[in-house]
Amino acid sequence: MPQSGDQDVRTGLAAHLVALWRFGLVLSGSGQAAEELVQATCLRALERSHQFIPGTRLDRWLFAIERSIWLNEIRASKVRNPVELDEAEAALSFDGERQFQTNILAAQVLRHVQALPAALRETVFLVYGEGLSYAEAAEMLAVPIGTVMSRLASARLRLAHLNRDTPEGASGETS
Repeated sequence: MPQSGDQDVRTGLAAHLVALWRFGLVLSGSGQAAEELVQATCLRALERSHQFIPGTRLDRWLFAIERSIWLNEIRASKVRNPVELDEAEAALSFDGERQFQTNILAAQVLRHVQALPAALRETVFLVYGEGLSYAEAAEMLAVPIGTVMSRLASARLRLAHLNRDTPEGASGETS
């Protein structure tokens, strides 16, 4: 049975690299730090692949490893890096006239999400970005499900002004 867990990790790891990078970007606010987190996560996952339980969600296991590494780095340094939004905005940029407005709005939303406190930012990413259920997010963050719900409600309140600032929201029309 441990061989199966090892094999699941080795064959499934590559499929989750992009999601791990996105989560690393949410955690750190830096593209370079996200890459380093992904590398450290892959290394730890391969070293501990025997601990993976076959039949469970590999992505959730990898996210938990990545978050653990990030928290350990924060505890070790006791200093937070400034949020580097330029790198996040560059990751969202595409060529093409049609996508220009979408990219501007996405960059604005990302800037506001990155400005949220870390606990809210992580919760928003896991639930809305990666599609974890409230229960899965609560388990991964080691908090009660009510805390996840509270964090999401708080984040929605803090971000509600974004909807009013869009051309559709600023028209003053009511439905």
